[in-house]
Amino acid sequence: MNRDIADVRRTYSGDGLSLANTPLEPFELFQEWLTSALSADDNDANVMTLSTVDSQGKPHARIVLLKGCDSEGFIFYTNYQSHKGSELANVPFAALTFWWPALERQVRIEGSVEKVADATSDQYFASRPKESQLGAWVSQQSVEIPDREWLSERQGRFEQVYATTEVPRPEHWGGYRVVPEMIEFWQGQPSRLHDRVRYQRLDTEDGEWHKQLLAP
Repeated sequence: MNRDIADVRRTYSGDGLSLANTPLEPFELFQEWLTSALSADDNDANVMTLSTVDSQGKPHARIVLLKGCDSEGFIFYTNYQSHKGSELANVPFAALTFWWPALERQVRIEGSVEKVADATSDQYFASRPKESQLGAWVSQQSVEIPDREWLSERQGRFEQVYATTEVPRPEHWGGYRVVPEMIEFWQGQPSRLHDRVRYQRLDTEDGEWHKQLLAP
């Protein structure tokens, strides 16, 4: 390596973020930021890091795709029998992290996790390309395999089975919803004095949000 990573730096100069110019609830601001990321022609705008913990409290993180969001939460889809599925079954809490470098913005989300309704998973699965639908059957996610040929042979068998019929959603595949308890917005600023606004859901009947400005 010819470049010393200790010398890698970036100067930030994003728009200001404050309590005065942010809404009372976080979802409006998240949608605004997500729309801006999509408008920036960023095909990875819905990429997020999903962090979970196992039964021993050890953290694990990986990249997944956001496939739905509203005031109820943030939805992604995966194999329920994968490592993350097993972790969420034991500890149904997770953290999400979005990073949009072109906009110099980050969003952190923490909350409980629940499976979405079967009808919601069915609807999304039906919208996927057939190759992706078959992939949900082919891959026994997180299971050790002997080689790439094993996958190719398995793919060929499922392609024959569903050559002339629709591909049903496997019972082991579907969606999760992260129900947020905390959402934090980070906007890069000069001199590393970044803007941070955190929303915390209050333990009230209406689930109101409290927002606060944090030191960078």
